Amino acid sequence: MHFIIKLFPEITIKSKPVRQRFIRQLRDNLRTLLRPIDPEIEVEKGWDRLEVDSTNDDPQAQQQIIDLLQRTPGISNVIQVVDTEWQGFDAAFEQILSLYADQLRGKTFAVRCKRTGEHDFKSADLEREIGSRLFRACEPKKVDLTNPEVMIRLELRQDRLSIVLNRFEGIGGFPLGTQDGVLSLISGGFDSTVSSYLTMKRGLLTHYCFFNLGGRAHEIGVKEVAVYLWLKFGASHRVKFVTVPFEDVVREILEQVENSQMGVILKRMMLRAATKVADEWEIPALVTGESVAQVSSQTLQNLVVIDQAVDKLVLRPLITMDKTDIIHLSQKIGTEEFAAAMPEYCGVISVKPTTRAKPGKIIKEEERFDFAVLDAAVANARAINIDEIVRDVQQEQQANDTVVITDVLEANEVVLDVRHPHEEELNPLQIDDAEVVKMPFYNLHSQFHSLDKNKTWCLYCDKGIMSQLHAQYLADEGYQNVKVYRP
Repeated sequence: MHFIIKLFPEITIKSKPVRQRFIRQLRDNLRTLLRPIDPEIEVEKGWDRLEVDSTNDDPQAQQQIIDLLQRTPGISNVIQVVDTEWQGFDAAFEQILSLYADQLRGKTFAVRCKRTGEHDFKSADLEREIGSRLFRACEPKKVDLTNPEVMIRLELRQDRLSIVLNRFEGIGGFPLGTQDGVLSLISGGFDSTVSSYLTMKRGLLTHYCFFNLGGRAHEIGVKEVAVYLWLKFGASHRVKFVTVPFEDVVREILEQVENSQMGVILKRMMLRAATKVADEWEIPALVTGESVAQVSSQTLQNLVVIDQAVDKLVLRPLITMDKTDIIHLSQKIGTEEFAAAMPEYCGVISVKPTTRAKPGKIIKEEERFDFAVLDAAVANARAINIDEIVRDVQQEQQANDTVVITDVLEANEVVLDVRHPHEEELNPLQIDDAEVVKMPFYNLHSQFHSLDKNKTWCLYCDKGIMSQLHAQYLADEGYQNVKVYRP
């Protein structure tokens, strides 16, 4: 199957060296991402496009390729085509007829052509000739140039004719890796996950910094949403996931800071800690999910005072977005279920939080804060490559001897498919002589207790990351009837 990749328009207007660099990066990204699906896949670059060729005729594999192309930053749209050598009107008509004859019967239709190169005819001539022949051969209702039920799209470039079968929208943006790195402060809620997606979409290599306020369960939940975002939109590049233990920092704020100033000071402490982490990894900017006036700490005056705590650039992709728009975008990218299931760990809750923080008062309040506590939190921060999270969990499981990983199912064992519904639809799990139950990972915490306790539940996901994270969590909660299924 042949795919034509149309670039995000902002790429095509770059200077020639920049455009070539962006296209080359996108090509490399796609090769990295697509080869696990088809090791023989070819990705070639042109001036304003990429072309992808796969010899894998399996419909499921083709759908996986299309899905991946649609969520790779830098792609405006994907055109699935039949590519053939231009041999004149007769050969073109026969090829188009074989593809569209059944679709045209009784329908309105039109033919549209984009043509590049030297030919002895115009695009309109090709459209009229093919259209008139199809009208005589296929018994359509009529030609409708305004709103046809079937649109036949052709692209003729020099001596190559591409007959468009389908067109799929991409997410746009710049190829990942064409911009510098950023450190995204991620809590697992709506805002931080959407802001992380937007920076990845813009080509920024997005690392993750998590301030742990809720123990192991909180960390597992945030790791899973970070892994989800990385796998879906950024798996062409390795990034860091950094956990900073922040319980003692919160305790110090609660004990030393005036109630109304706590929220602003907590945000200042987080920026200070994130800046130190970013400096260690030579990351030039931070990312937060803040939006003007969404909560008390996010008034414009408070944000000014919060930013004064550091010299690091702080990016806020959501700064003027409404909450409803943020939630709608989280639905589109698949993080809504994570955020809805994520427990709230507010850290500090002020009775009457300030909405107009004064720099002088904030500095005075911070004089009572023991900054050695913040330094200790940063010193105890733990960084791990995001693709190694599963290995980290495996090592912990081996040390604790808590969760069994198996590739063989025994009697009374049921496979629990914990994948996101979108992933499950793309690649349905079928196992002979075994029961498979679907329960998305974001429902496990609240629904696992309702499953039959007399059965052993073997958690399954494609990469083995979500299944092992959740199996370890369930084991920590005292469940003895949990395994990980890795066929």
